Amino acid sequence: MFRTSMFAFSASLFLISAGLYAQTNPCDLNVDGLVNSTDVQLAVNMTFGLAPCTATLTGPNSCNVVVVQRVVNAAMGGACLTSTGIHVVALSWTASTSSGVTGYKVYRGTTSGGPYTLLSAVGNVTTYTDATVLSGQTYFYVVTTLAGSNESAYSTQSSASVPTP
Repeated sequence: MFRTSMFAFSASLFLISAGLYAQTNPCDLNVDGLVNSTDVQLAVNMTFGLAPCTATLTGPNSCNVVVVQRVVNAAMGGACLTSTGIHVVALSWTASTSSGVTGYKVYRGTTSGGPYTLLSAVGNVTTYTDATVLSGQTYFYVVTTLAGSNESAYSTQSSASVPTP
């Protein structure tokens, strides 16, 4: 049976600078010196929680459709874009104890209590990095659990205030 009871949820703010990334090409996810279909598959697997998320393109351990698209572009000969702005919000939560959980959805709003907009379905991982935040803005986050086609109610809301530059 799928329970809608949720889990502890917290948000924390980290300042990220380009100097934190020493990898030669951040789109080379398997660090073999090439950006190719192997990296694309790894990006997809990381996004769906089938492989540990180690990508740093949009922030530390950030795996989502943006990362997949950037790795695809680089594998096709384009540049590996890594710009994220100067702030990200790193979210983490305790895994649901409900049986059959296959992943989580992360939502964000700019007003306490919602409405919320879906940011990402993150697979069966308990972290997400929001690299699309703006300076001087406060964001409100909730997470839901997924079990098959069922989605739980929102978790307890958490907030993050992003400093001005």
